[in-house]
Amino acid sequence: MSRLFVFLLAALCSVQLLAQSASPSAPLVLALNWKPEPQFGGFYAAQVHGYYEQNGLDVAIIEGGSGTPTIQMLLAGKVDYAIVSADEVVIALARGGSDIVALFATYQTNPQGIMTHAERGFASIDEVMHSDGVLLWQSGLPYAQFFRKKYAPLTVVTAPYLGGIGNFQNDTRVSQQCFVTSEPLTAAAAGIRVKTFLVADSGYNPYTAVLVTRRQRWQAAPGEVKAMVTAVRSGWEDYLRDPAKTNEFMQSLNRAMSAETFAESAQAQRDLIKTPDTRRLGEMSQARWQTLADQLLDIKVVRQPVSVDGVFVDL
Repeated sequence: MSRLFVFLLAALCSVQLLAQSASPSAPLVLALNWKPEPQFGGFYAAQVHGYYEQNGLDVAIIEGGSGTPTIQMLLAGKVDYAIVSADEVVIALARGGSDIVALFATYQTNPQGIMTHAERGFASIDEVMHSDGVLLWQSGLPYAQFFRKKYAPLTVVTAPYLGGIGNFQNDTRVSQQCFVTSEPLTAAAAGIRVKTFLVADSGYNPYTAVLVTRRQRWQAAPGEVKAMVTAVRSGWEDYLRDPAKTNEFMQSLNRAMSAETFAESAQAQRDLIKTPDTRRLGEMSQARWQTLADQLLDIKVVRQPVSVDGVFVDL
């Protein structure tokens, strides 16, 4: 009897999921992990240029903020799709969150970086880590732990990063974490000469701005999921060609960023999204996922080996 009950319950969940997908009154919800900015340009372009609609989808995009738990929101069934980082996916898998599958990886090269003052003359991350300055960062970030092991022992003094560039701006000895598409542009606008190093150059390069959904959804509604990926890929292709119209729309949602910064950020991220090795936007490889899982185990972010078999689907 118990097996029959479990089977019927699973079947009912699948039917409900399909019904929700088909309901014109219930748009699919895509949760972002930050405000409307160029890092999400393709997702908004798919809305602005009608690619969701062309693929039979009604999609509502909800913005996030600092610490928005998009992966938990997804696994709790509060949203249908979410934007996360690849390391978040591996950590979730390590904690038993197997009901998740990656669909589209926006950034092939991770946009996180370390921003320094140009007059310091640093030539590499290694030199920053072994300098006599101060590094502002969130020490709990996986790449921070990767750096602590790779570049040990550090001589740079580390302190918490609280956002913005205020402390960096006031002291040339200060370096800080950044997104290369954001804070360096803010610093340049303030007249500060900076030298920025990509975290990816250290060998830690997880996919970022990854579109994910629940595995249950992929199994129950593969047509919908494929349509979502098709629409998103079209959106990103459009945004990389000409971001102007989508930037205008995103700025109407995020007045804190100027039109000039939207344009500069969109340009700065192009080579991180479409690299010389990119065959198709959003593509992923088993090898990249396995390397990430091994790195997270090595730095003890996860405590047991994590299988990445089936962690993504190639659509």
